[in-house]
Amino acid sequence: MSLTLLEASKLMVNRGEVQRSAVVETFAMSSDILRVLSFRDIAGNAYAYNQEKTLPGIGFRGVNGSYTASTGIINPQVEPLVIAGGDLTVDPFIIKTGGEGVRERHQIMKIKALAHAFTLALIKGSSVTTPASLDGLQIRIAGDQLIANGTTTLGDPLSLAKLDELIDAVNSPTHLIMNKTLRRRLSAAARLTTVGGNITWGRDEFGRQILMYNDLPILIADEDNTGTQIMGFSEASNNATPGAAASSIYCISVGDGKLEGIQNGGIDVRQIGEQLATVTEATRVEWYAGLCIEHPKAAARLWSISNAAVVV
Repeated sequence: MSLTLLEASKLMVNRGEVQRSAVVETFAMSSDILRVLSFRDIAGNAYAYNQEKTLPGIGFRGVNGSYTASTGIINPQVEPLVIAGGDLTVDPFIIKTGGEGVRERHQIMKIKALAHAFTLALIKGSSVTTPASLDGLQIRIAGDQLIANGTTTLGDPLSLAKLDELIDAVNSPTHLIMNKTLRRRLSAAARLTTVGGNITWGRDEFGRQILMYNDLPILIADEDNTGTQIMGFSEASNNATPGAAASSIYCISVGDGKLEGIQNGGIDVRQIGEQLATVTEATRVEWYAGLCIEHPKAAARLWSISNAAVVV
C-alpha cells in the first residue's frame, strides 16, 4: 500500500522518529505535487508491475450455449529508482559559534531544493537528456491522453470545454496541475457571466486555501530549485512551426494502482563528517525514488495553452 509523505511522517512520529518526520513534512510542504502524491515502499532498485491495457471480451449465451474464450491484455512494466539529492557543507566555526540551528537551517534549505528539483523531474524529467533522471509526465503521456488545446502557432487561450475533456480522459481524477497564471485566469473567468467555470475554494492538509475546479484541487507546479518556472509559458504549441510560448495543464488520479511514486527507505539526511580538504562538516541529503503510472488513464495532459483570458 502506498502512503502520502504526510501520512508516512505521522507514522514516523508514532515510532519515535520525530526528527525524520520533520524532514519528510518539510519536504511535502515544499511542493503541492509531493504533498498529494502517494509513495510505495519497495525492496530493491526497481518496481515491477502490470499495467492494464485491454479488458477481456464479455458476451451472452443461450441455454446450452457457450462463451467465446477471451482474455485481457496486460503490459508488464518495470520502473527503476533514481538517486536524487545533494551535499551541503558548513564550517565548524559557524556551528561552534552559532549552534546546531545553523546546520539545521542549511539542511532545511537543501531539503526544499530537493523537493523543487524532484517536482521538476516529475513533470518534465527525461532520461534521454539526463540519463540519471526519471521520465516525467510530459514525456510519458501520449496517444488519447495527450489533448491539444488548439492549433495556433503560439498556443490558444484555455478552453473550458477542452479542460472538461481533459478531466474526462482520466479515470477517477483527483487533481489538476497547472502554473499560477492559469490558476488566476480560471479564477478571473469564474467572475465573468460570459464565461463562468465551476470554481470553488477548499483547504489543503496544512489548512492553506486552495482553488478547485469541478471539485478537483488545483496543484501548482511553481519554481524548480534554480528559481525557474517549471510550467511557464515556454513549451512548444500544436503547430507545424511551433513557438515556445505555451503551457500545459495535467489531470491526474493518484493512489494505489493509479499514479504513484515509489521509494526505498524514504528521505535520508546523514552527517558525513569533517572534510579535510575544505575544513568543513558535510551533510548529505538523498532520496531513492521513482514514478509509475499503473493505469493507462491515470494521467492526461492538455497542451498548447497560451497566456490569455479563458474562453468557453
